[in-house]
Formats: sequence, C-alpha cells, structure tokens
Amino acid sequence: MVAWVALLWLLEVADTASGHALDDFGVVPRTTSELVDVVPSAFVHFGFAHVAANSVPLLVLGFLAALGGLRRFAAVCALVIVCDGLGVWLVAPAHTNTAGASGLVFGLFGFLLCSGFVERRPTGVVVAVLVGAVWGGSILAGVAPGQAGVSWQGHLIGLLAGVASAFLFRRRPGRRGAPAF
Repeated sequence: MVAWVALLWLLEVADTASGHALDDFGVVPRTTSELVDVVPSAFVHFGFAHVAANSVPLLVLGFLAALGGLRRFAAVCALVIVCDGLGVWLVAPAHTNTAGASGLVFGLFGFLLCSGFVERRPTGVVVAVLVGAVWGGSILAGVAPGQAGVSWQGHLIGLLAGVASAFLFRRRPGRRGAPAF
C-alpha cells in the first residue's frame, strides 16, 4: 500500500511538472473515447491536496483489505476501479472530468464494512465496526450531493462496488482463507 500511494504521489509530481497533462486521463461522461480512461482515472488526481486527501484512507483501508489475501485484494480493487470508472462514465454530469482514488477508498470501505458480516467472521465484524466508527461520517458526507468539485456519484458507485465485492469474493466455508472465485 505504501508503494501504491507513493505511485499516486509520483504521478501527481509528473502531472504538475507537465502542466497537468495527466488530468486528461480523468473520465468525461458518455464520451466513447473516454472509456480507455476508466482505469487510469483512479490513479490521477487534481492536485496535491486531492492526492493527500486519499492517501491515509487508502493506506489504512487497503492494508486492512489486503490482510484477507493479496489475490482477493487485487480482485476487489480491480472490480471497484472498473465499476466505479464505468459508473462515473454513465451517470456523472455532462462536461465534467472525474479522477482520483476516492472511488477505490469508498469501495474498500464498503468491502471492509460488509465482508466480516457476509462471512460471519468475528474478527471481520470487529474490523467493520472500527472502520465504520472511524470513517463512517466522512463516507456519508462524501456520498451526499452538493459539494462543488466532488463526485458524489463516483463515491457512491465505489461504495456499492465494494459492498458487491464483499459478496462476490467472500471466503467459502470450510476452506479457510480461500476466496470464492
């Protein structure tokens, strides 16, 4: 997770040095040529404050999610990033450009909030309660419409993709640690 976040910072340094040329990798809704930016948009940010706002929750939530296994973690991240990017492409307001790791942050939150309950694991339930207590308020605020320059649609879609991934990639009973794919 440290390497992932370091990559985000490195990309923002390159973006700033290039006069923000990487910002073009954000998703502009319902423009067919923008579909290629669905995945890259999760790695591009609109300034250092933007990447800073995503760094700590991505580090912590990503680390916690990765404890369940790297293969499952990779599958969850891939699903959330693709669903979030496609969802933003479909429903975000016209003439906007959406980018950033916050859809993944919200997705990891949703995954961690649900997976312990879905799998009926006491440790997972404790993690869900702690994650909900620490980040629940800011997550609720992030899915509420009205903040200028914030894609509540991307946050909500990421959250829903994370919840779905808790069901799709749950561990099967009797195969401790084995994901359901």
